[in-house]
Amino acid sequence: MTEFNELVRPDKGEDAHLIHIVDEKTYDGWLKDQPPRVRAALAAQQLQPKGYANAILPGEKHDDWAVVTVVANVDSLSSWCLAKLPTALPAGTYRLANGTPGPAPFGWMIAQHRFDRYKKPDDKADLGARVLLTSEPGKVAGIAREAKATALVRDLVNTPAADMGPADLEAVARRIAKAHDADLTVTADSDLAKHYPMIHAVGRAAGKRHAPRLIEIEWGNPKHPRVAIVGKGVTFDSGGLDIKGASGMRLMKKDMGGAAHALALAEMIIEARLPVRLHMLVAAVENAISEDAFRPGDILTSRKGLTVEIGNTDAEGRLVLGDALTRASEDSPELMIDFATLTGAARVALGPDLPNLFCDDDTLANDLLAGGTDHDDPCWRMPLWDGYAEMLSSDIADISNATEGGFAGSVTAALFLKKFVGEDIAWAHFDTFAWQPVAKPGRPKGGAALGLRAAWAMLNARYPRD
Repeated sequence: MTEFNELVRPDKGEDAHLIHIVDEKTYDGWLKDQPPRVRAALAAQQLQPKGYANAILPGEKHDDWAVVTVVANVDSLSSWCLAKLPTALPAGTYRLANGTPGPAPFGWMIAQHRFDRYKKPDDKADLGARVLLTSEPGKVAGIAREAKATALVRDLVNTPAADMGPADLEAVARRIAKAHDADLTVTADSDLAKHYPMIHAVGRAAGKRHAPRLIEIEWGNPKHPRVAIVGKGVTFDSGGLDIKGASGMRLMKKDMGGAAHALALAEMIIEARLPVRLHMLVAAVENAISEDAFRPGDILTSRKGLTVEIGNTDAEGRLVLGDALTRASEDSPELMIDFATLTGAARVALGPDLPNLFCDDDTLANDLLAGGTDHDDPCWRMPLWDGYAEMLSSDIADISNATEGGFAGSVTAALFLKKFVGEDIAWAHFDTFAWQPVAKPGRPKGGAALGLRAAWAMLNARYPRD
């Protein structure tokens, strides 16, 4: 994995190419002050002061060149404002000609990450680093930690299901636990069937190679506030017997995106040594089809004791999360966050970029929204409208896992999860896409961390280190 903290270094006055930052309002004034050779070069390159436009500026000597780049607002830089430059500039060392970088090093770092596990090396590729010198060295470690976590989410989600099954998610958790002397518990086989019947029911059709399991990491001082992070780890979702069509199945390697977020966030918490007692849980399954697959109309008895009628086997994520949320609730955390690629309805409601945030605690919701705004990782609060709970009613069980109509799909899914959250626990649920459908600077098409930095900002502010 890329060593992100090597891509941004303290500025000690070494030689570097300057990066001039302008926006649409300041461009004309800046251009007026430039020497004729610069104005001529920009005219030749037809630079327009919009978007992520950038251009090379000639200096007095052949190796004395600089860069100008256009941002949205020179007075309020974003995480992404420099994200196009590492792919546009040659390897080398750079510094800003004006101002401080603020959060911009994040985009500079993550833009240089590549998921190349399955691609042959390109002998002609420029593998050198683009290093940004910063006048704010105290921020580098924290930003690098966020970039590392974002890269982990992308890598896990991008990996095909054949190489990212339940056992592979366990291996990631095992690596994290071993590196930080944390406790790892994995429940599988007959113990899983006995203690986590919904996780077992969803995953049993995948056979031994991709056998289901509940993965738990515990870390931190038991005297510290207990925080639970839960992730949906459906490593591939065929839809089960209510099988998806080919187009709907094509991206289902990403259905473990919630688990990827949970693992990445857990590692951030541990590496930063936040003063919390962390409990991370990943319900890892493949929703496959075989003679042992669970069926529409089946009645499952959950860990909590609630009976669930299966209205649709393609609404499996909420089932495995139900057992995991129950387990997490049993230790009475003061705060619980789950991540899940749960519903297509969430994408219909808010599109691919905005995770649907459901939260039963106004203070927690506001802190998550603020964290998302501050870290350029926006999310949008959706209503946990109890009036829709009747849509999940069943004639023969305590609850159904699916509604009969298409209304309020992300809301009813969240209401289903709420049934398994313990009382007096501040709980937030991210229904996230975990995918970037169209490439943007610093955000290639593929796996994406959406909601991760918002949650991290909230936790980092709520549980400050001494």
